Amino acid sequence: MNAADTAFILIATALVLMMTLPGLALFYGGLVRARNVLSVFMHCFAIAALMSLLWLALGYSIAFGGPGPFWGGLGKAFLTGVTTDSLSGALPEVLFFAFQMTFAIITPALIVGAYAERVGFGFVLLFSGLWMLAVYAPVAHWIWGGGMLSDGRIFGTMGVRDFAGGIVVHETAGLAALMIAIALGPRKHKTTPPHNPGMVMVGAAMLWVGWFGFNGGSALAANGQAAMAITVTHLSAAAASLSWALWERIKFGRASLVGLVTGTIAGLAAITPASGYVGPLAALLIGGVAGILCQEAVLIVKNRLKIDDTLDVFAVHGIGGIFGTIMVAALGAGSWSAQLGGLAIVGAWTVLASWALIRLCALVLPLRVDLETEVNGLDLSVHGERAYDLTS
Repeated sequence: MNAADTAFILIATALVLMMTLPGLALFYGGLVRARNVLSVFMHCFAIAALMSLLWLALGYSIAFGGPGPFWGGLGKAFLTGVTTDSLSGALPEVLFFAFQMTFAIITPALIVGAYAERVGFGFVLLFSGLWMLAVYAPVAHWIWGGGMLSDGRIFGTMGVRDFAGGIVVHETAGLAALMIAIALGPRKHKTTPPHNPGMVMVGAAMLWVGWFGFNGGSALAANGQAAMAITVTHLSAAAASLSWALWERIKFGRASLVGLVTGTIAGLAAITPASGYVGPLAALLIGGVAGILCQEAVLIVKNRLKIDDTLDVFAVHGIGGIFGTIMVAALGAGSWSAQLGGLAIVGAWTVLASWALIRLCALVLPLRVDLETEVNGLDLSVHGERAYDLTS
């Protein structure tokens, strides 16, 4: 065991959990209407709890339990055989388990943004749990756990290079979000502006800081690669924030706070797969392009495709992660065949499995709340609480 590496990943684990609780919850919560903010908090918190237990039971073993091409098996279900003395590289294996658990938490939590304001709570839990086990955990194994995309066995070159989750996290979450938005259909009132832009900014700021653990920690060591990953993560986020705001100013005559911080998230998503392989100038390029590309993707999904992905999960996370994955090859840090092939294989599996799970879960629990509940808001109708007491 390396003490310095262990200390660093302990901190990174806490940072990545902070990205979901409370970072993502605040970011998404501020973007919805006031009558739905608690439902978003509820989704994020409940998903974090459920994914933690499922990761212990099955998810970790599926992803990292062994070297099989498709899954890791069930040999490490419930951390069987893992003790405080067990090592994963130079780290205690239980710490590696915990660090990877925070990724298994945030990935299905990202999908929350696609179905906010109109989804059934029971459906959220059932779908998220099954999706993590059937989509996220196998994909994590394929790329990070020694599976079929991790080396040259399919493409005859190096394996897919995805440093911190452009494919494993952002492509899977983005495509699943698109599928569930299509299945749900649009909201009754889908043009209502964010109820609390300040809350959105606070959430985005926590995500930005937490992303240092997300990308930097993916080096799994306190070394130069981790330091560079943190540096390029910050630079990409900064570049994308400003390019989004500038593009918004050019097109619409003003730059908004919500737009600025959404650009931040786009830049963070785009640098994620490349963060361990590129330098500062490449980070500026990736972030600068991502701010404009993801903004245009938002408009295409909403206005041309007429898909009500409530909080633009596919356009920001999906497109950002896919773009960053392609840039790994474009910048010479990976092979074109592996990067594009990995995107295609994971994309096809994610779309097919997500759609099947949506239909399966909808047979058991209501996919969408009734119209009255949607109009009145999920907070009071579903959870019996209000975020704000406007009478006092």
